[in-house]
Amino acid sequence: MQNFKDLLLWQEAHQFVLNIYRISEHFPKSETFAITSQLRRAAVSMPCNIAEGCGRYTQKDFANFLQIALGSTNESDYLTLLAKDLNYISEDQFVSAQEHLNKIRAMNINLIDTVRK
Repeated sequence: MQNFKDLLLWQEAHQFVLNIYRISEHFPKSETFAITSQLRRAAVSMPCNIAEGCGRYTQKDFANFLQIALGSTNESDYLTLLAKDLNYISEDQFVSAQEHLNKIRAMNINLIDTVRK
């Protein structure tokens, strides 16, 4: 077990969530229970699963929660693309989100590989 707040991966995922909350505030009110909610839940799922995995007793369990977080990264990836295509976010916001997600994805894959060794 380790303190999840010490993990750079968790810190990056947490920053992504904060950014998603900021940009999704401007989504249409008609999307409150649709894409706004889904994108926020997918984003929040990343640091939540990293934190939960840190509380597990085995490396195998930790790796499994990291994989769930990776799935949420991919879900967030698609939902940011959808938000861009619906003109809810700008091209610049989309590119920034994609760069952040790619960084989180790479860090997560590296950590999964490290934990499994």
